Amino acid sequence: MKKKKGKLASNVGQFVGMLIYLLIGALCGGLFLRYGETLPDSFLLTMALLLGSVYLAMTLQIAIHEAGHLLFGLLTGYRFSSYRFYSLMWIKQDGRLRFKRLNLAGTGGQCLMVPPDWREDCPYVLYNLGGVLMNLISAALFWLLSLIAAPTAKIFLLMGALIGLAFALLNGLPLRVGPVDNDGRNILSIRRSPAARRAFWLQMKVNAQQAAGVRLRDMPEDWFSVPGDETPENSILAAVPVNRASRLMDAQRFEEAAALQDRLLAQEDLAGIYRGLLSCDRIFCELLGEGREETLAALMTKQQAKFMKSMKSYPSVLRTLLALALLRDQDASAAEKLRASFDKVARSYPYPTDIESERELIALAEEKAAG
Repeated sequence: MKKKKGKLASNVGQFVGMLIYLLIGALCGGLFLRYGETLPDSFLLTMALLLGSVYLAMTLQIAIHEAGHLLFGLLTGYRFSSYRFYSLMWIKQDGRLRFKRLNLAGTGGQCLMVPPDWREDCPYVLYNLGGVLMNLISAALFWLLSLIAAPTAKIFLLMGALIGLAFALLNGLPLRVGPVDNDGRNILSIRRSPAARRAFWLQMKVNAQQAAGVRLRDMPEDWFSVPGDETPENSILAAVPVNRASRLMDAQRFEEAAALQDRLLAQEDLAGIYRGLLSCDRIFCELLGEGREETLAALMTKQQAKFMKSMKSYPSVLRTLLALALLRDQDASAAEKLRASFDKVARSYPYPTDIESERELIALAEEKAAG
């Protein structure tokens, strides 16, 4: 049942997303037919303007969306932690704003905040809905400006309004978009379950502590458990045992980590990004342990290989690829290149304690390979 539910959520999200993009694409095409006489006669220049306008409008709406989370989070008692736009990230550490790099496949940006102290009615709606509201507000503003703009500028402004509306729908309708649940689906999940509200707060709190330089293994143990988290009804609840598995990896309690990872991976209704990262850690545990070929083959599916390729600049993925090169493939040359890639990523990665933990795990793989 959960397998069907998870696939249905993903398929519905993809279908609705495709319909929205097709509709917006058709409307954008209609804008060029309506105002095409104001554009250059050159076909190539016109296409460059079209594609450039679409890209610029999308980029602007992503920035506006994340700014919405920031604004409405501040208005409801949250404090700034980090703001990511594509792979560019600004994070507050030691009282200073620092620039870092982080790329998460399937996400255009992310705004994370330090939550207020826990209470049963902890605010969550406006923080999660802030991006949607800002997309709608900007869409209305662009449309109003288009009424007084010159014809060429009118095209861009109307396109910005349409794409703002598309972003509001894609994030406001409760959907699983790609490997993650969107804002609307997260709000619905939290609303339905008191445990999910606690899980949401814990997820924000753990992230804030990581930004402050605290390792997972040093955080309070009760931050990594809520009722029913190992049979999660949604991705908000699933984040708690996923973090618990990461904490076990940080503490190098690999047998416990592997057992928990196996239980979580058996849950079919698990967001793709969680499944992919859990599988990476399970592969690493297997490589350090018995290294059974059949287990590794079952974990390294085509889908997992695709995920790891899309997340090749993520530290735990690079660590797992390096361990595979050393312990399964015995390819020292490939391992050396992966180590260089890891070191490059580590220099700009926003969470230094994660890098510290990953280096310890890499050292264990290198030690086993040398032995």
